[in-house]
Amino acid sequence: MANGRQASAKRMKMAERAQQQMDVHFPNFHPAWIWTRKTNDGFFTVPRAMPVVMQIIDAQTKGQPAGHTLLCLWARSPDHPVITIENPATFAAEAGFIGERAVDTWRKRMRQLRDLLFIQTKPGASGEFHYILLVNPNAAVEWMRSHGKVQDILYGRFLDRLVEVGAYGEIEAVREIWQAEAAAAAAGASVIVPPPPPQEKENAA
Repeated sequence: MANGRQASAKRMKMAERAQQQMDVHFPNFHPAWIWTRKTNDGFFTVPRAMPVVMQIIDAQTKGQPAGHTLLCLWARSPDHPVITIENPATFAAEAGFIGERAVDTWRKRMRQLRDLLFIQTKPGASGEFHYILLVNPNAAVEWMRSHGKVQDILYGRFLDRLVEVGAYGEIEAVREIWQAEAAAAAAGASVIVPPPPPQEKENAA
């Protein structure tokens, strides 16, 4: 399993190799037709396992797939996990919902994402979903798996991708948190807390 430094070196080698391949197969391609985050504006950071995460979400929300709705939230994030939604109609339109019930449909998808632990929400001026906290999707998938909500084939694909990008340690960290919480709960249950002493009644005047 690669640590952070090893994963960064691996990504650098991949980029260098891709550049070599471009020099061979696509030489003299005009830069105006190329998008890179180092030279172009309007980018956002997203976990590399997101395509598989979206498949997992859609498989769990059949008939009302919510994977694309989550991606749209990430595309609006300011490279920070908290988003403020001033106009839900804008987010609904970007998620592909149109018509009079577009916002209502979007809100249903948002509730699904919240139920699956991909987002946390707080109400505000624009309604139920004014403040959004984007949860680490890798951790959310692991939570889904622990509750029997991820198919084996998709979970296997998800794990393979995490190993490839050096992110497997993220779900190990989540498991350690659960183990610590379980140990704390067990320790608390084994401790008998005595009742408070009776209070003396004040003498009547």
